[in-house]
Amino acid sequence: MHIVFASLAFPIWIRLTHYINLLFIGLLIRSGLQIAGAHPRLYWNDGCNPDSAWLTLTKKKVPKDTLYTSMDDEIAVSPLLALPGEDNLGLGRHWHFFSVIFWILNGVVYVVLLFATGEWARLIPTSWSIIPQAWHTLLIYLSFHIPPASDFHPFDPLQQLAYAGVVFLLAPFMLLTGAAMSPAIEARFPWYVKLFGGKQAARSLHFLSLIAFVLFIIVHTALVLIVHFQDNIRNIVLGAGSSNFGLAAAIAVIALLIVAAIYVWTSWYSLRHRRQTQHALGFLVDPLRMLLLHKETSKQHYELSDITSYFWVNGYPPATEEFKQLAEHNFVDWRLNVCGLVVSPLCLSLDDLRSQPKQTQITKHNCIQGWSGVAEWGGVPLREILKFCGPLPEAKYLVFTSYQHGKRSYPKAEEAREQPFYEVIDMELAKHPQTILAYEMNGKPLPLEHGAPLRLRVETQLGYKMVKYLRSIELVAEYNHIGEGQGGFREDYQFYGTSAEI
Repeated sequence: MHIVFASLAFPIWIRLTHYINLLFIGLLIRSGLQIAGAHPRLYWNDGCNPDSAWLTLTKKKVPKDTLYTSMDDEIAVSPLLALPGEDNLGLGRHWHFFSVIFWILNGVVYVVLLFATGEWARLIPTSWSIIPQAWHTLLIYLSFHIPPASDFHPFDPLQQLAYAGVVFLLAPFMLLTGAAMSPAIEARFPWYVKLFGGKQAARSLHFLSLIAFVLFIIVHTALVLIVHFQDNIRNIVLGAGSSNFGLAAAIAVIALLIVAAIYVWTSWYSLRHRRQTQHALGFLVDPLRMLLLHKETSKQHYELSDITSYFWVNGYPPATEEFKQLAEHNFVDWRLNVCGLVVSPLCLSLDDLRSQPKQTQITKHNCIQGWSGVAEWGGVPLREILKFCGPLPEAKYLVFTSYQHGKRSYPKAEEAREQPFYEVIDMELAKHPQTILAYEMNGKPLPLEHGAPLRLRVETQLGYKMVKYLRSIELVAEYNHIGEGQGGFREDYQFYGTSAEI
């Protein structure tokens, strides 16, 4: 028996925003999988002890008797799943933030038009009776039957409840949990992250939301194909009143092939032209991120009881004979050189630094890979050093150079094996109240694996900006002549963003 369904009567703006959403939600999911591969463990606590992970997406085991870094734990993800695939956290993040901008814009347009045109009335439930009605509809589907045509207005109760939940609950929840993973937001508004139970709980909830989106897409697509397929395609593609199924099906296939081609092309191009991709996506993403988050200052004040017992290590200590000799003598001969565009160059020993006003702060370290840890850091505020050296007016950036070389920081970058690790921050970040040069961690001299004898702490940034094993600080007007000119080792060889607030 042929069932006559109510007309969906989708306006063209609904059809267009639906198609745009399809494109960008796919880019978000694929780039999200790339990011997840950088630290394939999920926790409900910010300590990130691998033994406490509630979900582990890797077969790797963390050894107890040897140094094992978070870089060792990273897994490569197939380009068939991830964007761009392989070992490309930096580019995956670029694609994720690029896609989320347009996903949000498309969503805003959709919601505004939804209320401006009155279309909200058929999407948003207006009576609690929809709950039992949706349950009844679910039982019909589970019995492998199709609800009667009278149930579609234009959606059946279960569809209406699901679509409203995705648009007004799940999608905003994804954005809110995503924001809770930003070190700049967490540093400026610690209370916000606590609403989700901490950074790692927010990360776990974000991942579960991704799974919910994937399941919704699968079920949604299945229902489109099962529940009166021809009517669905005609209405989704051409709108109400069209009877030309062949034309609608042809357009639908072409539209889906275009999306698939974009998915393939983004991975192909990104893997073969990584620098161009970094610049093209960063051109839009970096200024917006700087505008929204760069001026935020850290207001973190954790308690001693919040300090985590486990703290991941990222990268291996320097292996040069020069550094080994310094470490063997407890760094008594170590010196920090402050030079460049300054009135008075400095050459500071550890005793010189300890003689300066000491600042102690308990803050949360947020690694770009996804793990976190809370520790107490003690050291001298960087602005005190700036007072002594006297930056010249043209000095805009500070270049922090490490004793660590590329092969100890990122072994996969063969072309950078002997390049010194460095990172660049601007003068504004250097003067933040909680930007310090730390020589203590948890009340003790800085451990070797965490950057002894001195490391940078910039609490609104991701961890890769906080250079360990400090050798020198150079004040410069520009940084495009240093390294590959991208603003840091990770930016040069792992294609990270120039700013690290999220």
